[in-house]
Amino acid sequence: MKTNVAVFFGGRSVEHEISVISALQAIHAFNVERYNIVPIYISKQGRWYTGNDLLDIRNYKDMKGLTNKCTEVFMRPEYGDYNLYKAETSMFSKRNTIIEELHVAIPVLHGTNGEDGIFEGLLETIGIPFAGCNTLSSANGMDKITMKMILKECNIPVVDYVWFTDRQWFNEREQLIAKIEEKIGYPVIVKPANLGSSVGIGKASNREELIEKVNHAEKFSQRIIVEDMIEQLQEINCSVLGDADEHESSVCEEPIKTGDFLSYEDKYMGGSKSAKGMQASEKRIPADLPVEISEKIRHMAGETFRVLSCHGVSRIDVMIDRKDNSIYVNEINTIPGSLSFYLWEATGISFEKLMDRLVELAFKRKRLTDQKTFTYDQNIFSLGGGVKGAKGAKGSKF
Repeated sequence: MKTNVAVFFGGRSVEHEISVISALQAIHAFNVERYNIVPIYISKQGRWYTGNDLLDIRNYKDMKGLTNKCTEVFMRPEYGDYNLYKAETSMFSKRNTIIEELHVAIPVLHGTNGEDGIFEGLLETIGIPFAGCNTLSSANGMDKITMKMILKECNIPVVDYVWFTDRQWFNEREQLIAKIEEKIGYPVIVKPANLGSSVGIGKASNREELIEKVNHAEKFSQRIIVEDMIEQLQEINCSVLGDADEHESSVCEEPIKTGDFLSYEDKYMGGSKSAKGMQASEKRIPADLPVEISEKIRHMAGETFRVLSCHGVSRIDVMIDRKDNSIYVNEINTIPGSLSFYLWEATGISFEKLMDRLVELAFKRKRLTDQKTFTYDQNIFSLGGGVKGAKGAKGSKF
C-alpha cells in the first residue's frame, strides 16, 4: 500500500510564492510508485485547498481562478484524526466528508505562520507524523534573537548584536541608538527578527541610515535585531539532515551576492525575471575553501542543528571574516528554500532519496514520541482529594 504524504505549502507569509516553488519541486521528486502525494495549498488568507491543478506552477498566475478549481479542505484539531475533510459550504451538505486519510505530513512552509512553530504546533496537536522541526525548535530557529542567545550560550560563535522591540524603538530611540553605536559601531545590518529570504533587511553606515532601516524593518516584525556587519565577508551555506542525535552535514556552498548581502533577488531570481527557487541563485558548489575550513563549517552546522534540537533538513548559513578567517553562524533555515536538495545532490543523495529520508525521519520521531508518557490513567478527581489543592475552587461557580 502506498504511503499518503500530505505536502503543505503557501501560507500567510511574505515568502508565500517561494514556498509554492519549493513544494512543487519536492512533490515532483517523490517516487509515485511508493507514495500518494496529497498537495495542500494554504492561501494568503489562510484557507486550505487540494487538487491536481495545484501541481502545475503556471496555474498560480491566477490564484483566485486556481482555488476555484480546487477543493477546500481542513483537518480537525483532534489527536489521532489524520483525515483530510472537505470544507462543506452548504447547510444541506453532508458534514465531515473525508477526502483522504493521511499518513505523514511534510511542511514546506517558509517564514511566518509556517516555519516558526505555529503550524508545527497544529500537527503536534493532531499527532500525525511529520518531517521537520517541532514547535520549540521551529520557534527558536525562526527567531534570530532567541537563536543567537542559545548558540552563544552553547559556545557557538555569533557576531555582536543589539535587539529591541518596535515599542522600545518608539519610546527609547535615542538610548537604543547610543547602545548600538557604543556596543557595535557602524556599519551594521538591521533585520526583522523572525523573517527569512532577506525580507526587510538593510545596511546602515551611519545614524541617519540606521533610523531609516529600523523604521523599515519594524514594518515586518515586532522584534528587531541590529548586528555587527562583517565588511570583508564571505558567506557559506551548509545543510544538515537527520535529527538532533543522528545527523550528517552536506558539502558547503558559496552563494554569489550582488551587493553587501544576499538579497531576495540574489536568492530566488537567479538573475532572471522568473523565480525558480534557491537552486536558481548563483553559487559555487562545493565552495572553494581549504579542507580544514570546510570541515569546521560542516561541524559548526551540525552543532547548530543539534543544540537547537532540529529535525529533518535544515540549512545553516555562516559568515567568514576574511580579515582573520573567523567563522560565525548567521542563521538557520529550518525549512530551507528548495529543501537544499542541490546541496544533497552534490553530497551524493538524490532529491528522491532526500524525500525518502524525510518520510523515514517523520515515522521514526513518531515512534520515539509515542514511547513517552504524556498522561496518567489515574483520575485524581475520583480519589476525593484532588479538589482540595485547587486554589480558589471552594465555593467557586463554573
